[in-house]
Amino acid sequence: MNSIQLPDSWEKLLISQVTIRTRQRDPRKAPSTPFRYVDVSSVSNTSFSITGATELLGSDAPSRARKEIQTDDILFATVRPTLKRIAIVPPELNGQIASTGFIVLKANQMYLEPRYLYSHLLTDGFIKRMSELERGASYPAVRDSDVLNEIIPIPPLSEQRKIVSVLGLVQRAIEQQERLLALTAELKKTLLHQLFTRGLRNEPQKQTEIGLVPESWDVVELEKVAVAFDYGTSVKCDYDKKTAPVLRIPNIANGFVDLSDLKYGQPKQSELESLKLCNEDLLFVRTNGVQENAGRCALFRDELPDCYFASYLIRVRTDSNRLLPTFLNYYAQTERGKSYLAGRAIRTADGKFNINSGTLRRVVLPIPNLAEQIDVVHQLSFAEKKQKIHHCKHAALSDLFRTLLHELMMAQIRIHNISFDGYLKHVEL
Repeated sequence: MNSIQLPDSWEKLLISQVTIRTRQRDPRKAPSTPFRYVDVSSVSNTSFSITGATELLGSDAPSRARKEIQTDDILFATVRPTLKRIAIVPPELNGQIASTGFIVLKANQMYLEPRYLYSHLLTDGFIKRMSELERGASYPAVRDSDVLNEIIPIPPLSEQRKIVSVLGLVQRAIEQQERLLALTAELKKTLLHQLFTRGLRNEPQKQTEIGLVPESWDVVELEKVAVAFDYGTSVKCDYDKKTAPVLRIPNIANGFVDLSDLKYGQPKQSELESLKLCNEDLLFVRTNGVQENAGRCALFRDELPDCYFASYLIRVRTDSNRLLPTFLNYYAQTERGKSYLAGRAIRTADGKFNINSGTLRRVVLPIPNLAEQIDVVHQLSFAEKKQKIHHCKHAALSDLFRTLLHELMMAQIRIHNISFDGYLKHVEL
């Protein structure tokens, strides 16, 4: 911080010099009085806000419930500070109690806008300093004094207000995308249930061994509509990109392939063609420690050339004239499909749950005619596209927020010189 060249109108002060001491209160001294308690888990480290507060009586207060909070106080979790549990107290929590796992900072508003202080605590530079000051291996934490002794660059109040106004605009846009993501996720969940129990033709339902399905749908074992069940390679994998990418259990998300944490290996000569993944291959998790993860499915869509899969996965190829792989992938995402697949898992001697190819062959599926499968896939694909649009906007806005936060708080750009055209050309606010 000392090496940063700031404008002449800015100051560098300790956080302790621009904050006011807060008070503590023991709610147990009023055992019949209700209060709202904010613990560390109540603060989201993605939205940087308080997402829940527990209603308690004073008699039920935990020993860490001691710090009184007021509107516009800033909470910074000193326990595992790199997780960024940071929030500003809203009016509805005025006078309530927070955990001693937080330092509560009250800005002296003669010098400092509360949201400016809040924004400073979010910067990568501040979090990096906290990581350097952490103590304890199993329960890393910093002291309140570590936070208070940090330097904060302070522009004039008028500039602070403009900075927090711009950052707030972007944060509100991020929150809007988060709400839209939640809505589209709920829409897809509802569609999955409706389409796989009622179909699209408004026809009567029939009761089957897997529950209600449309009357015209067949219920058949997977082996009758599949052409291949294959185990993957047992090659050892690492991060050496000179060899071939190999998908493992962590890469199988709910319905799609997650390419983060990708590892590489060199399959045997005999596996080079037989275990190479093709577009619309289905991958099922064969074994995992948790029962609900067994049978998790993802659809491979040519994400990587010359890609393989590990032995803890089973590849299934369907007869696409009878069963679209995308249709099966969507069925595996329904609550009924997930529960049914997990329920077929067998507990092994080591306590893990296992689905082998024999079990997978006997899995029972609801299957309409090909035309209706196409229509079902079309509707669900449309819902997924909406999700992806909001996910991309959320990611772009989050990147914009991080960039603006760093550049504005470090005076790399000045608020009166900012051009939103350059920052926002790829983002619809």
